[in-house]
Amino acid sequence: MSIPVSVVLRLKAIQAWDRWRLRGQQARHPGLRIHPDASSNLASAYFALEPGAELRIGAGVVTERRAGALRFLLSRGARVEVGEGTWLRTEVQPVLLVAGPGAEIRIGPEGFLNGCHLSAKSTLTLGRRAWVGFGSRLIDADQHDLDAEHPERVAPIEVGDCAWIAGDVSVMRGVRIGEHAVVGARSLVTADVPPHSVAFGQPARVRGEVGDRSRTR
Repeated sequence: MSIPVSVVLRLKAIQAWDRWRLRGQQARHPGLRIHPDASSNLASAYFALEPGAELRIGAGVVTERRAGALRFLLSRGARVEVGEGTWLRTEVQPVLLVAGPGAEIRIGPEGFLNGCHLSAKSTLTLGRRAWVGFGSRLIDADQHDLDAEHPERVAPIEVGDCAWIAGDVSVMRGVRIGEHAVVGARSLVTADVPPHSVAFGQPARVRGEVGDRSRTR
């Protein structure tokens, strides 16, 4: 069944309006660079970049057209890269990326962030085709000093290629999740997860093995 011409024209008008809004966002934020082939729906995202912050969004990055459901909060000197072909899915819950002063968040190509929260004060890296499920949180710092003798601790998080972090998972500072690993829902990850392993629990423990996930979708 063909789409009515009136609908096609309306969709084209919305897309043109969103492209214009994106140009305006990039004019307001000198550190914001959005590839021309990224989705025009990114115009509905919320961008807050302090001076010296850089946000790079690659070709083919897609999201839904939901006002404020995708949020980028970058402090002074922070750097965030969203690799080409990544889906920032906001249908279930918002996607939030927060980078503190001088911190870095790197999302590899073909990633899938589904209603999750990434927060970095040091470095947070996701490899190619890494998935993060809804309600999950990756936080590379304790967030606050415990007391005068126990200051906040910060350590990088790394998620390998084709790893899958399921829903409502918390990944804490200093953790490395290996390539093709799977972390089960509602897990608390405080230690490294080896490549090709299945881990779950609070705290998460390795419970089995998983094969090559590079062909999964």
